[in-house]
Amino acid sequence: MTLKDPEGFERKYLHKFADFAGQRILEIGCGEGRLTWKYAAASAQTVGFDSDHDALRIARADAPHDMQKNVHFAQASARDIPFANESFDIAILAWSL
Repeated sequence: MTLKDPEGFERKYLHKFADFAGQRILEIGCGEGRLTWKYAAASAQTVGFDSDHDALRIARADAPHDMQKNVHFAQASARDIPFANESFDIAILAWSL
């Protein structure tokens, strides 16, 4: 298994450019949630969505117990985002293209 981002640059730069404290976060293309866990603890609510059912199953299974109440995952496509405008304070799209 290859460790992605062993230097911790993702977490460092995510928190450098955005203040997640108390914010409602939408993560587009969350996959298995690898990036989600690097910022979600600070958020008021995080919703990640992805079209890959198997990746979402892994994300749910890997959810840290203390984050299960404020982190939610949904199966959806970025072509048709299933949330009303202005439902979130911050949107993240990383490693999804």
